[in-house]
Amino acid sequence: MKRILGLDVGTNSVGWAVVNQSKDGEYGTIEKLGSRIIPMDQGVMDQFAQGQTESTTAERTRYRGVRRLRERSLLRRERLHRVLHVLGFLPAHYDESIGWNRNDNKTYGKFLPGTEVKLAWAATDEGHRFLFYDSYLEMLEDLKVHQPSLSKTSETPIPLDWTIYYLRKKALTQPITKEELAWILLQFNQKRGYYQLRGEEEVVDDSKKEEYYALKVVKVELDTENRSKKDWYNIHLENGWIYRRSSNVSLDNWVGLTKEFIVTTRLDAEGNEKLNADGEVQRSFKNPSEDDWGLIKKKTESDLLKSGKTVGAYIYDSLLTQPNQKIIGGLIRTIERKLYREELEAILTTQYQYNNDLQSDELFQKACFELYPKNENHRKNLLTKDFKHLFIEDILFYQRPLKTKKSLIANCPYEYRVFIKEGKKEIAPIKCIAKSNPYFQEIRLWQFIDNLRILEREVEVDGSIAYDVDVTANFFKNETDWVNLFIWLNDKKSVKQDELLGQFLGLKKDKGKKEHNYRWNYVEDRDYPCNETRALLLKALSYCEAEDRLDDFSFTYSLWHLLYSVEDKIELKSGLEKFALRHQLPQLFVEQLLNTPPFEKEYGSYSEKAIKRLLPLMRRGKYWDIDTIDNKTKQRIQRIIDGEVDDSISIRAREKLEGYRTLEQFTALPLWLAGYVVYSRHAESGDVTKWDSPEALDHYIQVEFKQYSLRNPIVEQIVLETLRVVKDLWSLYGDFSEIHLELGRDIKNSASVRNRISTRQQENENTRQRILNLLMNLKKEARYAELNPYSPSQQEKMRIVEEGVLNAQSQLPKDIEKIATSAKPSSKEMQKYLLWLDQKYCSPYTGKPISLARLFTSDYQIEHVIPQKRYFDDSFSNKVICEAEVNSLKGALLAHEFIQKEGGSTITVGTTTVEILKSQEYVALINRTYGVKNKLKAKKLLATDLDEVIDGFSTRQLNDTRYINRVMMRLLSGVVRDKDEAESTSRNVIPCAGRVTSVLKHHWGLNDSWDKLIQPRFERLNKMTNSSDFGVWVASNRFQIRVPFDLQKDFSKKRIDHRHHALDALVIACTTRNHVNFISNSYSRDVKDRKGFRYDLRALLCEKEYNKGSSDNYSYQFKKPW
Repeated sequence: MKRILGLDVGTNSVGWAVVNQSKDGEYGTIEKLGSRIIPMDQGVMDQFAQGQTESTTAERTRYRGVRRLRERSLLRRERLHRVLHVLGFLPAHYDESIGWNRNDNKTYGKFLPGTEVKLAWAATDEGHRFLFYDSYLEMLEDLKVHQPSLSKTSETPIPLDWTIYYLRKKALTQPITKEELAWILLQFNQKRGYYQLRGEEEVVDDSKKEEYYALKVVKVELDTENRSKKDWYNIHLENGWIYRRSSNVSLDNWVGLTKEFIVTTRLDAEGNEKLNADGEVQRSFKNPSEDDWGLIKKKTESDLLKSGKTVGAYIYDSLLTQPNQKIIGGLIRTIERKLYREELEAILTTQYQYNNDLQSDELFQKACFELYPKNENHRKNLLTKDFKHLFIEDILFYQRPLKTKKSLIANCPYEYRVFIKEGKKEIAPIKCIAKSNPYFQEIRLWQFIDNLRILEREVEVDGSIAYDVDVTANFFKNETDWVNLFIWLNDKKSVKQDELLGQFLGLKKDKGKKEHNYRWNYVEDRDYPCNETRALLLKALSYCEAEDRLDDFSFTYSLWHLLYSVEDKIELKSGLEKFALRHQLPQLFVEQLLNTPPFEKEYGSYSEKAIKRLLPLMRRGKYWDIDTIDNKTKQRIQRIIDGEVDDSISIRAREKLEGYRTLEQFTALPLWLAGYVVYSRHAESGDVTKWDSPEALDHYIQVEFKQYSLRNPIVEQIVLETLRVVKDLWSLYGDFSEIHLELGRDIKNSASVRNRISTRQQENENTRQRILNLLMNLKKEARYAELNPYSPSQQEKMRIVEEGVLNAQSQLPKDIEKIATSAKPSSKEMQKYLLWLDQKYCSPYTGKPISLARLFTSDYQIEHVIPQKRYFDDSFSNKVICEAEVNSLKGALLAHEFIQKEGGSTITVGTTTVEILKSQEYVALINRTYGVKNKLKAKKLLATDLDEVIDGFSTRQLNDTRYINRVMMRLLSGVVRDKDEAESTSRNVIPCAGRVTSVLKHHWGLNDSWDKLIQPRFERLNKMTNSSDFGVWVASNRFQIRVPFDLQKDFSKKRIDHRHHALDALVIACTTRNHVNFISNSYSRDVKDRKGFRYDLRALLCEKEYNKGSSDNYSYQFKKPW
């Protein structure tokens, strides 16, 4: 007997089932099943499902960041205290409140417990005395000039603490006392501005100019010509500009007010203002809220720039003219650190001339030793500077470099270093390459080109239409064509499908069409990266006419390395100046490169060393050079060609390269094949693990698993919890022969796909509620007596009709469009909608309209475009409504096959005779109804060969290549790997697709079992509410679960009980490779293709189930495995 573990891994759960199965698969037993629920906040789960990943520790991380900012501020203050103490600048009362016992690290340089005095205020018997009253009186004299009436109100008409701003202005030109300078220095520690590392600043966009304006509103006009639901206003500003915005409330009260704007002006390539069709400057306005960070920053910096003053002088002069001005959080809030830095530099430069202590070498040496008693190297470096450098660079504006996170970079699957340490052989991994590295950029581009295919959307072949025909060879006929494509792409940052088809291939769209007749084999609406690094450097070098320098790879690599490795802007400027001098480039080169955004810290899948060995085999045409292939690889190639015995060349590699007879053939190789040539294996085989016991797996979980290695905290949590479940079950039940795995859709998909699915699910939920609402309203009419609003089949009928009608309309009336997207339209809207829908849906095979009155009778049936006997596809894109008699006549034929065979013939439908559409009429109807808005359904309805439809799906289903799938399968392979297996994924780990397990669950009757399992809940709800709102008995042995309309939203009977995870895991555990192959391959075969049909698997897995007691009417059902 084989012991099999089935795992259903979801976003917050792991369902598991342990089953025993005979080796021939004839019989089996269920040993145990259950589920483990991972505690997870519902908000986090919802965000993850929508593609917005946030760790559960994110809030704690934010708090920790705030705490660290405070700690660093206190550390700077402590260091400042110690230097000012050496200088003797601290007032006596302040100095005495600080601990100076070197043996007490808790208080040295810090305030003593329970004390935190103000430097400007000393305690006296009467209260507190302001130390700088003389300077305050000087400020009052200045105030008398600007505010004579205010100066007479009292002895202290303005706060004493405002003296600090007077001193900051005075210190720029006149001497101040040492205590006053200490006060200024301590204030600079409190507010030192916002510093942006290189890369955090906004990217300079040459196509626009952003400016801050505060403008008075002189007139407000309502736009009476506007037809939208909101009112639009033309707001006339004092400088003649017009700001246009919408509002639900009147803006007439804006007249006379001063409003703040961020004004964006569009610029052309020469930097001139762009004009619109009316000859007006293209200008947009942003009227942000008062707490908008961007507005505050731009406003403050704009005001300071216009004033030409330092920050302190600007504040002081503003207070003289407007004494009631709010300073903190008002006049000055968020500005660049350089403005504070420039002011302090100016203050210290002036005071350095007047203060002998600041010039004392002896005091400077003491201060350096005070801060760095043991760091001799840094102390020696500081002694070549002065106090100005010490205060600015080493204390107040010191910026801690970011910690290296090199440990988080993945290890190369191919390359590593070997060295001898203490007589033992050690292996050190080599880290993967940065994505911005020119080597990575080139190998990625060659890989993109190698995988590129050009497909023609529709081609007529022998009277029928074939879809997505590969016509790549028509456009790329030789190596020169491929090389020209590389040259074109190599200068681009990214490429879109329309750019490739239009600009490079010269294809034009047909008149009146929105898309080309051709497409590529990649996602159509996505940009794909080309050589981003080269494109960035080209743009910068074009200003100094040095683009040709990039043809020298060593120049490109050196320049990239400088830009990538240096993060500080000052250091980068110095490095670029040296680089420019070495390569005889103008100063403009430095200015342009200094403004380029830094490269992202993203990493590829291989090391630079590995790419240097793989890349020469992937190049083609003039870029292929035999001399760039390393000697070791050349020797391996020669042994492959000669067929020499070499244990380092695997049998798999020889099989892949059979037919290669000369060294010159080893060009334009795909990446995976280059890996076999150079390393005898695919990259994923690099990390093969086998755990011999649960304890070994536990050690991996606790010690070896690298945190954050999956770059997604939620997925990482799920992977770890899955491994813990496997470890616990392994300990409890012993060794497993196989592990069957199905990953939840949310886990497998990328963030963008999860977001798209989440949006579609919300749309489907709205549709489901709307359909139920429509059916309940129809039920009120006598002619719909046979209608059951809660019947899934009748709901499905209504949805297919609605979908067909909506797809057929080139443009929907606005009121209908609103109703068609609403979950709960009003009663009046529903009546209008139903009247509009009636008679608009046509049977696709006869072209006759179907009235809603007859839709829910037995006269019309749901028909599968691709019959389920030939291929299982239960999606809405495979369903239409047609006459029952037509459905019976169509049988197991494809839709278009049926038309080709029966088109033009007549059939009796009820009491009338109708004609089956002829092929030309049928194609026209399908294109008119579905050709624009539902191409997938049109493709199925027009297909004459089953392979046209299902080949793509089968490939996607069988080739499970998603990153998280590979990670999970690789890790679980370590539990069930056979000794002779060298592949990263063991043959004993079987991935299961949701569609396959869904079919088996239906065949094995587990959906009915689930309904029986939760049935008591709904019967109890009926008793509690004394109603039948939660279900009715539709037959003597069948209870139909239902939920009142008001509670329908987001309800799923499967999700109300965590045991469904265990049930799914049971199906997964019982799913074999034969099941997967039969459902994926045999179902996709044409019934007429007898050679390809897997009769052997059908005989092994299925049994006949007779319908209505007839020996001729039967279907095949999968055998139950228990």
